[in-house]
Amino acid sequence: MADTTELNRLFWHSRRGMLELDVLLVPFVKEVYPTLDEADQARYRKLLECEDQDLFGWFMQRGEPEDADLLRMVRMILDRVQPK
Repeated sequence: MADTTELNRLFWHSRRGMLELDVLLVPFVKEVYPTLDEADQARYRKLLECEDQDLFGWFMQRGEPEDADLLRMVRMILDRVQPK
């Protein structure tokens, strides 16, 4: 389980300065990240290392990451905001 310091750090890393990314990442890190297992938490941290333009393209569904871990995380985040 992530501690408060780790969550605060991830919160600030999730704020990308691009509204389209912020509205996806900030609520995810606040509401979902603490409930993820260790492997998915590691995947989320890996996602935060990606460039904003790549993230934007993936979340706007203009492409998908080739990395399976990143793809899992992108889909998990999108599944929260897209009606089935």
